[in-house]
Amino acid sequence: MSDEPQPQQPTPGWAQREPQAAGKGPTGEPGAPKAGKAKKPKRPKRTGWRRLIPTWRIVLSTVVVGLLLIVGGFFLGYHLVQIPAANALATKQSNVYLYADGTVLARDGEVNRESVGLARISKEAQHAVLAAEDRDFYTESAIDPMAMVRAGWNTATGKGKQSGSTITQQYVKNYYLAQEQTVTRKVKEFFISIKLDREKSKDEILEGYLNTSFFGRGAYGIQSAAQAYFGVDAKDLTAAQGAYLASLLNAPSQYDVVAHPENKPAARARWNYVMNGMVDKGWLSASDRAAAEFPKPKQSTISTNMSGQRGYVVNIVKKYLNENGIVDEEELGRGGYRITTTLQKDKQDAFVKAVDDKLMSQLDQKERKVDTYVRAGGASVDPKTGKVVAMYNGIDYVKQYTPNAVRRDFQVGSTFKPFVFTSAVENHSQTQSGQTINPNTRYDGTSERPVQGWAGGRYAPENEDHRDYGHVTVREATDKSINAVYAQMAVDVGSDKVKQTAIDLGLSKNTPELTPSPSIALGVATASPLDMAEAYATIANHGRHSTYTLVEKVTKDGKQEVALPERREHQAVSREAADTTTSVLRSVVENGTATAAQVVGRPAAGKTGTAEEDTAAWFAGYTPDLATVVAVMGQDPKTAAHKSLYGVMGLARINGGGAPAEIWGQYTRNALKGQPVTDFDLQLQAGADVTAPPSSDASDEPGDGDASGSSDPDAPSTGDEDGTDSPGDSGGSTPPGGPGGTESGPPNTGGGTPGTGRPSTEPGPTGGSGDDSANGGTDEGGGDTDGAGGGAPDTGTSTGAGTVAGIPVTPRRQ
Repeated sequence: MSDEPQPQQPTPGWAQREPQAAGKGPTGEPGAPKAGKAKKPKRPKRTGWRRLIPTWRIVLSTVVVGLLLIVGGFFLGYHLVQIPAANALATKQSNVYLYADGTVLARDGEVNRESVGLARISKEAQHAVLAAEDRDFYTESAIDPMAMVRAGWNTATGKGKQSGSTITQQYVKNYYLAQEQTVTRKVKEFFISIKLDREKSKDEILEGYLNTSFFGRGAYGIQSAAQAYFGVDAKDLTAAQGAYLASLLNAPSQYDVVAHPENKPAARARWNYVMNGMVDKGWLSASDRAAAEFPKPKQSTISTNMSGQRGYVVNIVKKYLNENGIVDEEELGRGGYRITTTLQKDKQDAFVKAVDDKLMSQLDQKERKVDTYVRAGGASVDPKTGKVVAMYNGIDYVKQYTPNAVRRDFQVGSTFKPFVFTSAVENHSQTQSGQTINPNTRYDGTSERPVQGWAGGRYAPENEDHRDYGHVTVREATDKSINAVYAQMAVDVGSDKVKQTAIDLGLSKNTPELTPSPSIALGVATASPLDMAEAYATIANHGRHSTYTLVEKVTKDGKQEVALPERREHQAVSREAADTTTSVLRSVVENGTATAAQVVGRPAAGKTGTAEEDTAAWFAGYTPDLATVVAVMGQDPKTAAHKSLYGVMGLARINGGGAPAEIWGQYTRNALKGQPVTDFDLQLQAGADVTAPPSSDASDEPGDGDASGSSDPDAPSTGDEDGTDSPGDSGGSTPPGGPGGTESGPPNTGGGTPGTGRPSTEPGPTGGSGDDSANGGTDEGGGDTDGAGGGAPDTGTSTGAGTVAGIPVTPRRQ
């Protein structure tokens, strides 16, 4: 065999392969597959409309990216959107002032809202709101996407503008956000709702929603709405009433069937929807549903605001809260306070009616100009607790703004005299002749008899109508309100001690004209009716003093209770001093100038008083259960200057034994109606239990009152003090011209500076309750023309210079 390679024979069935050009397939075509591999079919190109349909890869990618953006956006929004502070409107509330029994007295503030806790909203009302707005509230999440989509679809398709918001979302809109319909607000609402649902309980959210929702009639919150539509508190709402209020949430104005009776069918349909929803959820039985009737809301009233006595009371209570450090003015202005006063509605109403019956209805302002001057004020205090149970301040706050119960610009007249006697017993005082002062001590009641023992200058006050009474007991002098006796007694006791006793009993140490001098006994001080009621209540309470209180309870935002000052009581004067004064004042009602008060029909004590020139007439009286002071005042309605009341009601003179005592009698009788009649339990000063016989040399005529100053309108004052002592009886059987003495200490000016004659003003409402009149100027020896009788002042003139201790004294009338 040859060593040379032999040519190979081709395999049968195969053709010899020819060399291929680079880049060519077996057929010579470019890109032809290599030998041994199958050819892959080429995808046909998409043409026409098919090019618009995304591939599944694009769809999947878009979904994934979209989900990532949504989740990322959610977490970003959740962390970026914070729960904001409440909006200004949501936090504004009115302050609510209540009577002692819890009934509403008044409201103030820009927004009629009173927030209350969920416990103070009836379960029926809660369920009604849930049935109307969000039946699955307690089981669902903070947002309901399906409801939102459904509401959006219904709105877009013309089925009406609807809300898909849950109660949580609505609360967020009311409390945290504004009401505008914007995408930004909706986004914020969405995220805040989710956060809030995690941070607050369902009860807290429902409570907030019920307190911020608008129900129409200017009422924000269900408590204000309950009062506005049904005159009840939210805790007392029935299922039918609650369903009606819940219906209002959908359309407050349209569904008010009083304002829009034509919409009653629509309102009833909505009410039925709510009531049926309550049955469906098991919140109301079918039988109760069948028995329920569509409620009838009360008539809508123009804002109660400050009309009648309300405005006076609100301002006085505000001042009380501020001055006693309970709530300051700024905080009170923010609202949200629920203030329960000590005022009792039945007594308050009785006071107003008594003034109307005995005074206001008797006036004829068209025929008698003097009747236009009449003002009335009064206060009533429970002696045992110091609580103010009623006040009268004026005919109407929107017509007369000055609160007459607390003003300090009218002389109290002879209602001050009991403080002089109380001080005498308290200090074991003696007359100039050394006899202990008691109800049977005899004084010289001669008009214009100069007082003895006063180092400040001559002082010789006159009695009313210059009447001389001769030698009379202290009891008689009190019955007849004899100035000469009490001026001397003030010196015998020490006018500085008298002043202190008055303060201890309850008068403010800042009372205008409360100056230690003989004239203090005649009531030249200008305390308020409330001041005087507090002092008389102390005497009625056996000398134990409780600073008056006007507020029983204060809460903030329906939850937080505000601390009140601790009630303090102390023995201001001895029981002996207080009770002996009561025994003397009982005689004034039984035999003296206040017999008109006997209409009360139970044991009573009191004292009449009339200011100088008859600018005011007073009666201060009490039973064992109630101390009340009434004042009738004269004031020019335009200039606010003090005016004499001669001729009021067609009478020659208005005095304490007239209209004031009559008002007191009717009011006290009605205020205590139904209460058992109780007698005074008195522990008297030694010797005071026996009443001395009437003085034989006393005037046979009944005392008509007391007055210092001339009864001649043009005569000068008798209040001159020239340092001389005139003879006079200063106690016991000491004859005129008996021994005299001097009161230690520096001379006094005898009653302070004379009145300036500057008229006060009566401004519009300012939110304050202070003294609005400045014309309280008094003259030394200021007069009191009090009495049970009447008659024109006589024309006698007094003798004496027109100065007191070197201070000019304005001539006065009686």
